[in-house]
Amino acid sequence: MDGARSVNRKREPAPGGGERLADWADGRLGLYALAKANMRKVFPDHWSFMLGEVCLYSFIVLILTGVYLTLFFEPSGVEVVYHGSYEPLNGVVMTRAFESTLDISFDVRGGLLIRQIHHWAALVFVTGMLVHMMRVFFTGAFRKPRELNWVFGWTLLMLGIITGLTGYSLPDDLLSGTGIRFAQGAILSVPIVGTYLSFFLFGGEFPGHDIIPRLFPIHVLLLPGIMLGLVVAHLILVFYHKHTQYPGPGRDQKTVVGMPFLPVYMAKASGFFFLVFGVLAIMGGLAQINPVWAFGPYRPDLVTTGAQPDWYLGFSEGLIRVMPGWEINAWGHTLQLGVFIPFSLFPLILLALGVYPFVEAWITGDKREHHILDRPRNVPVRTGLGVAWLSLYAVLLIGGGNDIVATHLHLSINVITWFVRIAVFVVPVLAFVVTKRVCLGLQRRDRDKVLHGRETGTIKRLPHGEYVEVHEPLAQEVLHTLTQHEQNPPYEVGPLVDGNGVRRPVKVSMKVRARLARVMFGPETRIPKPTVEEYREVTSGDHH
Repeated sequence: MDGARSVNRKREPAPGGGERLADWADGRLGLYALAKANMRKVFPDHWSFMLGEVCLYSFIVLILTGVYLTLFFEPSGVEVVYHGSYEPLNGVVMTRAFESTLDISFDVRGGLLIRQIHHWAALVFVTGMLVHMMRVFFTGAFRKPRELNWVFGWTLLMLGIITGLTGYSLPDDLLSGTGIRFAQGAILSVPIVGTYLSFFLFGGEFPGHDIIPRLFPIHVLLLPGIMLGLVVAHLILVFYHKHTQYPGPGRDQKTVVGMPFLPVYMAKASGFFFLVFGVLAIMGGLAQINPVWAFGPYRPDLVTTGAQPDWYLGFSEGLIRVMPGWEINAWGHTLQLGVFIPFSLFPLILLALGVYPFVEAWITGDKREHHILDRPRNVPVRTGLGVAWLSLYAVLLIGGGNDIVATHLHLSINVITWFVRIAVFVVPVLAFVVTKRVCLGLQRRDRDKVLHGRETGTIKRLPHGEYVEVHEPLAQEVLHTLTQHEQNPPYEVGPLVDGNGVRRPVKVSMKVRARLARVMFGPETRIPKPTVEEYREVTSGDHH
């Protein structure tokens, strides 16, 4: 028997090269244990979770197309005379940056397609980030333990906007040059140090020859490198914290219902990547964007007709366009409030979105972990604030294109400007009030649906002649979804006098917190859920 065993051992095939490599790597990196613990991680399935993947895949497309464009683009402000394939601009003086952009568009094989894919991917990337963040905001996915991930996402949005600004400024065409001039004017409005900042960035008087060579490494190295690191950190935290999920049967703060990461989720994600890439390629091939040859090279004495930045910067331009031309002259100095105030409001409006999770956590005092998402209707004040923020963004976007709106709708540009000035204060308030009332109405409908069931449209005549509509009882999973949310009492300061009659010291911050808690999560923000007794009372008899 021992001889037979030794013979069988000798006949075992030697491990292949791939297996030996895997054993070698596992012995030094522990990959097997890491893969075993994470590759079968369960991810929930919902269409809104694909918004984050749209951001990721468009970012990958941006990197791939950006590397290709970098090989042919020359970031130089040196002036040359153009002699190339585009006949209408032959003999025109331009910078080498604009000339190389024309060469990419007309002479490099596939250059125009890659340029347009890159530009469309940038627009989709920023759009995807904003929509993804609003999905996280409305569903409360930013709560503990995901506050840091929210900050990462918000920072990515800010960096994406700045990267877009530096990117479309590189070709040095008349449109992008107008945008740089706009930014330089905003920088000059900064009190005391504005001129110094402008001279530092532009290397002297505007426009100079240094701005494009300086923007180029920022656009292709600095900002993408920071963003890539943030994306990796963001994904690691998503993996570590496990994915949030919408309420439903079998789902709680510890249990995730969904599909394993391998092979199901990875297969779907890979297919979705090629779908996003394909859509961007179709857009780049069929939908023209940023035709720099139609604008011509930048000249400080010219401005393009209907000059508009990309949509994500439109609201910043709207702030400046609709702001009254206020200025203060004192002691030989001029303070341009008409530019500095909107220039300061631009980051503050975005900052309000970034700090909200920490403000809500302070108001509620909730230190629990949350892995089940809120239905937006069940948190009407938060939902109203989000809609108000978006409505402000939309109003300012109209202000940023007031000339386009005026010419297309045949209206006075002054009328458009004054409409935006008033709407900036009125529309967000109206949006908040309407959204809150809609959410309360939806809560009331959910309550009636739980108590009385679903309307079937079937009319029944009772023995005494009354006609009633037959209601169908809801399934248990639907009842769970409609009633699983918590309705905890808001934070309160408590009695001002203790049991011994001594007045208890109460800080101003505690009073502010209690008032905000009542406004945001008090009785006026929710319709009470049906109790078990109410449900049994209604469903126990023949209530049709």
